[in-house]
Amino acid sequence: MVAPQTPPIAFEPWPRDEVALPGWTLSVRTSEPALPGTEPAVLVHGLGGSSLNWTDLMGLLRDRLDSRAPDLPGFGYSPPPDDGDYTLTGHARAVIALIDQEARGPVHLFGNSLGGAVSTTVAARRPDLVRSLTLISPALPDLVPGLARLQVGLTGLPGVGGFLTRQLAKMSPEQRAEGLIRLVYGDPDSVPPERRREAAEEIERRLGLPYAQDALTRSAQSLPRAYLDRGPDSLWRLAERIECPVLVVYGRRDQLVHPRAAYKATRHFRDCAVVVLPQSGHVAQMEHPEQVAAAWRDHLGGPTH
Repeated sequence: MVAPQTPPIAFEPWPRDEVALPGWTLSVRTSEPALPGTEPAVLVHGLGGSSLNWTDLMGLLRDRLDSRAPDLPGFGYSPPPDDGDYTLTGHARAVIALIDQEARGPVHLFGNSLGGAVSTTVAARRPDLVRSLTLISPALPDLVPGLARLQVGLTGLPGVGGFLTRQLAKMSPEQRAEGLIRLVYGDPDSVPPERRREAAEEIERRLGLPYAQDALTRSAQSLPRAYLDRGPDSLWRLAERIECPVLVVYGRRDQLVHPRAAYKATRHFRDCAVVVLPQSGHVAQMEHPEQVAAAWRDHLGGPTH
């Protein structure tokens, strides 16, 4: 059973370094392990997010995991990919290249939202690199209608994305951060002040990057294309190939990924456990990191090897 949430905890952002890969330069944050014998982990953020989305969960699992959290190409502090590929496959190739180059596989792979779809692709195509898969509100095909999901989908449409960008330009970084918090948290009022400040500062920093909107728009465009794919490499088909243990965490208050997708997850992943957190929104690893850490320990946190 997952323990009830205690008052919010907040670790400082973990230090980052830059990793040069063939075709990418990735900014990666690392949490220093608290104990010897930890296992490697890689954590992949969602659309519009960054490695900062994993700060607290990385801190809570330092006794078990040696965690590396990359900024996907074009997000956070990572520059755009050399080939301009912002598809799910392109992002997955970058994550695979990181794990390959650092020879850290097999890793415990975590993914949230878009990062969940990316991580599913990595686990299916390179099973040798993945020890376990933990997905938090993964952006896997779900055509259940919803206003918030429609708004995110519109971001990737030609013309509409530009209109939304112009509307956002009228808002301050603090206003944008507040709007984002209200979209992805189940209880926006629970967000600690330091996390609100970090979100606003990150938005303000990225406003000065000439490629930031392009990275967001083109990555958003990749999601509906993936949802409509019915071929052998569609996301749910890829899920069926995964043999490692899978934990999927949903939030009952999620406005972007409906928790009823849990039924699909149990049908398509071979070795799958599902946890639905009643008070969480779209970013349970940020809103209720202690509950996510407890769920991981319960399902996947056996003795270290």
